[in-house]
Amino acid sequence: MKKPLLYGLLGLLLLLPHQPRAWGFFGHRLINRLAVFTMPPEMIGFYKTNIDYLTENATRPDSRRAVVPGEAPRHFLDVDAYGDSALTRLPHSWADAVARYGEDSLLRHGIVPWQVARMKYQLTEAFRSRDADNILRLSADMGHYIADACVPLHTTRNYNGQLSGQRGIHGFWESRLPEMLSANYDFFVGPATYLENPTETIWQVVGRSHAAVDSVLRFEQQLTATFSDDRKYGFEERGNATVRVYSRDFSTEYHQRLNGQVERQLRLAVHLVSSYWYTCWVDAGQPDLDQLPKTASESEKKRLAREALELRSAPAQAAVPGHED
Repeated sequence: MKKPLLYGLLGLLLLLPHQPRAWGFFGHRLINRLAVFTMPPEMIGFYKTNIDYLTENATRPDSRRAVVPGEAPRHFLDVDAYGDSALTRLPHSWADAVARYGEDSLLRHGIVPWQVARMKYQLTEAFRSRDADNILRLSADMGHYIADACVPLHTTRNYNGQLSGQRGIHGFWESRLPEMLSANYDFFVGPATYLENPTETIWQVVGRSHAAVDSVLRFEQQLTATFSDDRKYGFEERGNATVRVYSRDFSTEYHQRLNGQVERQLRLAVHLVSSYWYTCWVDAGQPDLDQLPKTASESEKKRLAREALELRSAPAQAAVPGHED
């Protein structure tokens, strides 16, 4: 993708309403959208035609948390809830994990790698049955969960710094920094690649994310010790409200201390999303996507409208278990 096009895309996304969860409204939409441009020739026509669908629906899994039971645990995994060497001991098979820990316990501590593995199977079946609506729906949702697995704070009980006196760090790392600085990120990640073992891949990604938790928390803590509150925070207009945000000076210094970590994880997310889509297509026998309907069906559009109405009617403060920013 050419740089002017990328800058234009970033600017457009920044004008959209702010969404504080996960990679944020901006980040999730950016990841799904950029993933489309890494698809092989046999897939890019279908995906590019539907790029607005994949972009706009990238945040629906977050929106559903208030109305869909069991949605919240799909976005994270509290690795540290399982003790030392958890990632080597947790069963990668959902059935084995349920047998060992029980479903209630697993849901309490998050299930994102199992959710991605489940969706890999579902999307493969959608390709196999040449179901365009399901391909689009599952691709958009799957992109969200894969991106969540790339966020360090989605792999720890201290997901918002609430256990270490750093409340607010969740949105700072995954929303504030990308919104401020991603126009200078390098998103040339190369073409989608076939994943020989997609289940092991997502577990490796969770492990990589969890390994970064220490630096995410420690560098913010160290930097806070050198900034007074009036230098650490500032105020910006968001819609009709004035909100307190991390200052540009603090954000830039933190970003430098992380040495490109946020950019690396964003790049990882973009390439992983496209690679999972590609792997599902290959495993389904590489169906001819040019023969599929070019846009979502009327029934799919009505489903999205019904879901949007349900979300607008949901209680503003629904009690949803799981990571909350």
